[in-house]
Amino acid sequence: MSEERPGAHVLVVDDEPGLAHALAITLRASGWQVTTAADGAHALSAAAHHRPDVVLLDLGLPDMSGLDVITALRAWTRVPIVVLSARQHGEDKVDALDAGADDYVTKPFAMNELLARLRAAVRRAAVPDDPGEAVVTAGDLTIDLARARVLRGGSEVRLTPTEWAMLEVLVRNRGRLVSRRQLLQDVWGPGYSDETHYLRVYSAQLRRKLEDDPSHPRHLITHPGLGYTFEP
Repeated sequence: MSEERPGAHVLVVDDEPGLAHALAITLRASGWQVTTAADGAHALSAAAHHRPDVVLLDLGLPDMSGLDVITALRAWTRVPIVVLSARQHGEDKVDALDAGADDYVTKPFAMNELLARLRAAVRRAAVPDDPGEAVVTAGDLTIDLARARVLRGGSEVRLTPTEWAMLEVLVRNRGRLVSRRQLLQDVWGPGYSDETHYLRVYSAQLRRKLEDDPSHPRHLITHPGLGYTFEP
């Protein structure tokens, strides 16, 4: 394990020595500090000791599930977690996001895209959750999270309590994919995790109120089978 450059620090967790070595070389050449771990136990120890800025995590580890690593990390840290996995099924992605991952990249991958996702994850994590960040601007939308108020082009938009609750979850996670299950649980409660038609109805209502062209939304984006993002 070593940190050679004064950039952001990434913990790479992968049990493929060749891939982990290649990632470490490329990341260091791009200015990152790098720590590597080949299994879940060492990953958790390294995360506690080094306090990385982002974790790049393979789900297929020899000693424990990558999902268990995510859960263990989320018990004490909000460090961004980008999953890097050969598993391409939608349910694997949903499970990882529900466990607390921030992004999901499938193998094989383009290194430039992976680097961009890591940079984006670090940038998002650097935004403090304080009153100074309570007002979010997106195009002609002004969303006041503290006052539960939305302006569009300077005029107030009337939202129902449920519409606001859904928008608030997406805006607080802006730029990140929020899984359908998480959104249903956060807005409607744990007993509604399978009621995906609610999401279709309320996302359509929000787009009609907030988007210039609801059929081609700019801010409220659907990822079929996975979830939704709010793009500023």
